[in-house]
Amino acid sequence: MLFFNFTVKLGKYTMTNPNIKYPVKIISKNGHKYVFDPIRKKHIKLTPEEKVRQYFIQYLVEKKHYPIGLIGVEQKLPGKGKNFRTDIVIFSNLAKALMIIECKSEKIKITQSVFDQAAKYNMQFKANYLVVTNGINHYACKLNYSDKTYVFLNEIPEYNSINFAE
Repeated sequence: MLFFNFTVKLGKYTMTNPNIKYPVKIISKNGHKYVFDPIRKKHIKLTPEEKVRQYFIQYLVEKKHYPIGLIGVEQKLPGKGKNFRTDIVIFSNLAKALMIIECKSEKIKITQSVFDQAAKYNMQFKANYLVVTNGINHYACKLNYSDKTYVFLNEIPEYNSINFAE
């Protein structure tokens, strides 16, 4: 994938964590299941992708100490149409996008094409961290735009390690 004139290849950098299922609030209504989204503060129809997104949000908040008020869900991309929305964006306390997270259903294999989709979204935000997950396999990398390099990470970083002034 082309990131501002440098290429990121998916390779074999999968992480085995976070596969722990964190508690989410699920209700049934009119024959459908809904999950409470603490970011949007409402119940959302429970789809396979939404399930992965909600578990991952809980992981970020509970395990990695990401402030719930600095997490965006289904963020519309600047200058893009209605169909272009990121799954999760992590912001700094100065409203800069720090991390873009693309969530897929557990049934969707993470391929280079899926990773490229997240990278395409990130071109709008220019976040330094990019994560792709299907709830089973997780890929995360740190991007360095000035050197045109990237490093795949062994785990999702703690919030306080990515929230710093640049």
